[in-house]
Amino acid sequence: MDRRAFLETLTGGLLNAPLAAAQAQQAGKVWKIGFLGPSPSGTGAHLVQAFRQGLGELGYVEGRTIAIEYRPTEPGNYERFRLLAAELIDLRVDVLVTSITQAALAAKKATTTIPIVMMNVDDPVESGLIASLSRPGGNVTGVVRMSPELVGKSLAILKEAVPGASRIAILTNPSNALHSTMVRSGTDAARSLKVQLTIVEAMASDGLEHAFGAMVRERVSALLVLVDGMFFYNRARVGDLALRSRLPSIVPTSDYVQAGGLMSYAPNSADNYRRAATYVDKILRGAKPGDLPIEQPTKFELAINLKTAKALGLTIPPSLLQRADQVLE
Repeated sequence: MDRRAFLETLTGGLLNAPLAAAQAQQAGKVWKIGFLGPSPSGTGAHLVQAFRQGLGELGYVEGRTIAIEYRPTEPGNYERFRLLAAELIDLRVDVLVTSITQAALAAKKATTTIPIVMMNVDDPVESGLIASLSRPGGNVTGVVRMSPELVGKSLAILKEAVPGASRIAILTNPSNALHSTMVRSGTDAARSLKVQLTIVEAMASDGLEHAFGAMVRERVSALLVLVDGMFFYNRARVGDLALRSRLPSIVPTSDYVQAGGLMSYAPNSADNYRRAATYVDKILRGAKPGDLPIEQPTKFELAINLKTAKALGLTIPPSLLQRADQVLE
């Protein structure tokens, strides 16, 4: 070996020594991840699978290099979230992964030291989860939906699909603290669209039928469903009630559209779960969550269910169909 090659080898070895030592130190370690979100065998199983796929693409093998402790979040039972978060903390997980805003808030209240990676959270600054998108601070980071900004756009798309709609209902959950912010955003958009809004509340699954009955009595022309865990778990029922009530609807995600909703305009939920795995990877490699900027969606998808449109007797304008990313027939 000549002198130059020897020096290059020596330098490379010295530079790589800390990494090699760190890898050797972690050899055989099984990282423990606490997952406070959909059940891996329930309604949101495809979202859990997307998260696991993201970990797999980064080289993690469940049962060998990582162990995931699942605590499924029950629809609408937000009070139980903190108990579930406490259970995961007692297991001494290395990272807590949470879905929806309420789960992330429960996790943050339960620990200020264990890193938290949130997924599909709505406006984390407004909810007090982080200090800012670019510099979260504390122990929380992850992927957001930024739903308040989507309300106005969703109303505009709904108005385009149903030009004659003069009164539009917004389905809200009063136990969801961010819905008031979303309603304010919708109110501003409604003025420019020259439509009246009717706010209808449902706090639990058994309140949905009453809510749709109120919409019928108020003679609304269309419906916007706000993003919410309880609504998500009941998305097939929401779609069925909207159809029975003859209400064209724009819903939070394409999962609702596949379950019978008319349209959605939103980031891809499964993609958000898959991208959250990169935050887990960075944290396990030593990054501090407070230093990892929040990732915002850059691509939004329009999904349309033509079968539902036909059942409603509604013709979707060609301008919308041409822009659609998913069309279910």
